[in-house]
Amino acid sequence: MKTPTRQARWTSLAVTGALLAAAVAAGAGTPALAATGVADPAGRLDRAALARAVAGLPDAQVTGALVRVTGPGRPWSAVAGAGVDADGRFRIGSISKVFTATVVLQLAAERRVDLDAPVQRYLPGLLPADYPAVAVGHLLDHTSGLPGGSGLTSGDGSAQWFADHRTDGWTPAEVVAAAVTRPMAFAPGSAQQYNGINTFVAGMLVEKVTGRSFAQEVQTRIARPLGLRDTYVPAADDTTLPGASARGLLTVPGAGGADAPAVVVDVTEQSPWPWAEGGMISSAADLDRFMTALFRGRLLPPAQQARLFGVPDVPNDHNRNCEIGPTAGRACFSMGLMSATLPDGTVVWGKTGSRPGYTSGVFATRDLSRHLVYSLNPTGLDGAEFPRVWGIVTAAFGSPQAY
Repeated sequence: MKTPTRQARWTSLAVTGALLAAAVAAGAGTPALAATGVADPAGRLDRAALARAVAGLPDAQVTGALVRVTGPGRPWSAVAGAGVDADGRFRIGSISKVFTATVVLQLAAERRVDLDAPVQRYLPGLLPADYPAVAVGHLLDHTSGLPGGSGLTSGDGSAQWFADHRTDGWTPAEVVAAAVTRPMAFAPGSAQQYNGINTFVAGMLVEKVTGRSFAQEVQTRIARPLGLRDTYVPAADDTTLPGASARGLLTVPGAGGADAPAVVVDVTEQSPWPWAEGGMISSAADLDRFMTALFRGRLLPPAQQARLFGVPDVPNDHNRNCEIGPTAGRACFSMGLMSATLPDGTVVWGKTGSRPGYTSGVFATRDLSRHLVYSLNPTGLDGAEFPRVWGIVTAAFGSPQAY
């Protein structure tokens, strides 16, 4: 069944800003994990801090976790929870946006797409006639001003609604059409507001320009050349997650009032309808390999590589993703990545992504002296796991802070 869509809070959440803002103190429990690795030669890898960051898992909020930290010397890794496979696949949510941006930047390098040209040139009729020109580059760095969300309802955003409708799906055209019934949020290029609609439009542009599916372009341009065996864009009707790293479990309040026992629903199988915006599947090893190749310039020529790391000098339009560090209130997204400044001043680049049952991220220093991939399995949709993620991120980069 298909129902009208909106950018619900569970749809590829941009979690890093929220987790950074929500860090709170909590006591460490007894580790329920397996960890391996040794400190790197420079002595910056704090294994004790990393162990503390995952201590006490699994718990009521997170049923499983895998963490992989790579840099000079042997990698450090940990898994927590029954049956968690460090080599398994998971739903990467908005990390998909990095793949989409990379493909668009490749097309720009091939002069098949002009980043400064209006989207309307490539996709005539997609946006309302009274909208101003929106440059392709505005889609990638979230300065388009396109309305976020659809303004229509697809339920109340609750765990119960998602459990009941987890296999429903919508086409990219339906998602965009539902969103653009509303006015622009701001003039294109004047501010930054993280918005999944941007990436739906970017994926549609890829298909229009190439004449091939977005899934095919990701496979031939990125996955196959890099040997990414676990990374792909599922077909619209493929709800499976073969070789899952862990089961995605969602706690749904019991029917019959506040005192009714909660029900745990397995949401490992769910619709991949977020597509180019947040529907991809990958693994920790694949994401590590992809980001390493991307940072080293293997996928983009120098001009486009500069755009990949170029953050526009515009305000952040009331969006929590950029409300941390010395540049709080200013843009933090480039054309595909986001930057974050940790408590000790370390700047990391990467992306987060969430789907119900899966919260993941991949981050690295610009020089690749340290890189992190994590995937947690939260039982709720309220972001209760974000402080835990904050502890993992800061510990991984030698800037630990209580969470």
